[in-house]
Amino acid sequence: MEQNFDYRADIAVVGAGHAGVEAALAAARLGFDTVLFTISLDAVANMPCNPSIGGTGKGHLVYEIDALGGEMSVAADRVMLQSRTLNLGKGAAVHSRRIQADRRKYQDVMKATLEKEPNLRLIQCEICDLTTEELPDGTKRIVSLTNHLGEVWGVSAAILACGTFLGGKIHVGHHSYAAGPDGLLPANGLTEALRREGVRIMRFKTGTPQRVHRDSIDYSRLEVQLGDEEPVPFSILTDREAYGRIPQTPCHVVYTTGETHQIIRDNLHLSAMYGGKIEGTGPRYCPSIEDKVVRFADKERHQLFVEPVGADTAEMYIQGFSTSMPPAIQYRMLRSLPGFEHAQIMRYAYAIEYDCADPLQLLPTLEFKEIRGLYGAGQFNGTSGYEEAAAQGLVAGINAALKLKGEEPMILPRASSYIGTLIDDLVTKGTNEPYRIMTSRSEYRLLLRQDNTDARLCAYGRRVGLLRGERAERYEAHRAAIHEEIRRARSATISANEETNALLTSLGSAPIVRGEKYAELLKRPELDYKKLAPIDKTRPDLPDAVLFAAQTEIKYEGYVKKEQAEVARQERLESRPLSAAIDYSAIKGLRLEAAQKLNAIKPLTLGQASRISGVNPADISVLMIWLEQSKKETEA
Repeated sequence: MEQNFDYRADIAVVGAGHAGVEAALAAARLGFDTVLFTISLDAVANMPCNPSIGGTGKGHLVYEIDALGGEMSVAADRVMLQSRTLNLGKGAAVHSRRIQADRRKYQDVMKATLEKEPNLRLIQCEICDLTTEELPDGTKRIVSLTNHLGEVWGVSAAILACGTFLGGKIHVGHHSYAAGPDGLLPANGLTEALRREGVRIMRFKTGTPQRVHRDSIDYSRLEVQLGDEEPVPFSILTDREAYGRIPQTPCHVVYTTGETHQIIRDNLHLSAMYGGKIEGTGPRYCPSIEDKVVRFADKERHQLFVEPVGADTAEMYIQGFSTSMPPAIQYRMLRSLPGFEHAQIMRYAYAIEYDCADPLQLLPTLEFKEIRGLYGAGQFNGTSGYEEAAAQGLVAGINAALKLKGEEPMILPRASSYIGTLIDDLVTKGTNEPYRIMTSRSEYRLLLRQDNTDARLCAYGRRVGLLRGERAERYEAHRAAIHEEIRRARSATISANEETNALLTSLGSAPIVRGEKYAELLKRPELDYKKLAPIDKTRPDLPDAVLFAAQTEIKYEGYVKKEQAEVARQERLESRPLSAAIDYSAIKGLRLEAAQKLNAIKPLTLGQASRISGVNPADISVLMIWLEQSKKETEA
């Protein structure tokens, strides 16, 4: 189909939030002429909710983004105000890093990165329409995008990363108005264009708490929360010694009171959430404070975190206090907290509704099944969180580029990463609420640790061409050092002498009667590298990150082998492809529900089919028998 376009680009990205930034950078760095559209240049990489990066499960995503060659990890390290590792009292599999970021500096860093990137144009405008053309197989392909000024951009691929702007509507008490996050302009035209093209749209909701002037808080009434003494950066590119010298800003903890809860209960009818104003589904794992008080009525108090928005602003963020109450009630709620009796609100809390796409319409590449060349990423796919968005944007940008190159797509298995788990959950199970990654989402938690991200994902980053240069070299050296240290620990023998047994006894560990391999001592739960340092005479001077990774692999060796055996079993199912042309309703023995779900989702593999809600092991057995019979008939 011949068309005249005002402008042309290989790949267009709609939305410059965390998903759009990663998608555009990946596409441009892989050699394609890329254009990134944003409603406001002042909202590039914005953090309209908590200015933090990482957290439980989310920290894993940021490390994985770095191992693939993404940007969030690099930028986060440059704007760290405080760094903490969560869950240190638990096993290494659930250790998760989180930083408090300087909101405006993060935006400035990302915007400058985009502006300096060759092959990338950054343009302020609203995309309000798209055109497709029919293909011989009955599907469509993306042809062009049209902005609010009537300009038509011809594209070979497009990535929709609209965040919460699409059909955005803000609610504060009984007041509602069309807007994107932070009161920016919403994107109102694109939803109907997508519906016209057959895209199923969902309506979700999220929210944010007040921003309070820091000088109006009495910090003597709050608990102090300090950062790690030896902070570890997200990116392999960051200088660890310099990072450790960055002065960290303290955060604080406060708790709601009985008065807070009574104010909320007395005024529930004024909340947009409970007053019937909001139609969209909110996030289960990041509820409003009204929702917490109602759902957990037996709890006497809820923990809140008081965190800085930036180094050069007086704004403080009250994490856990999201609400859609009217301003007067927000003041009463806030001033019922210890230390907030005279608090001054700088930005009112609000709830925001927005449109997003049903992710069951997507392939694991994040391309729409029925519209070739059109991809979705981030909250547009039904997720919540900056990290989930960035991870999807990176995958969508990589796959759009690989598609235009005519190369095999990058599909990350569940056992490879939390990114793979996130995407597989979305495209296989779908979501009826904003999806949030958690370590409990994965059945392979011991394999998917922060300390072995490079071993799991660097090969993918190198294969697609995004992980290269200094970053790739540093990862190679890091992994080589870990392998060498594990080899040394397994071969080094600790003598059963007086010094050794005195140390072991002092540490509550049984003495040894003959020489023992150092790795065997490390496997004891009560021992670690630091405690054994006095008797480890051959250990070279290594970075803490190398020692921790080596120690973790040694300690978890037996458990890891069990999980790897389960991965191998699952891979046998993943290696059995399923054609999109299969009519599951015609397969005898399949239950009606299973056939309907399989026809709706059209899984790519038997493994993916096994994870679809409503498809049970008996259905998979029927499918396997049918596949074998079909193979024999084809070969006959």
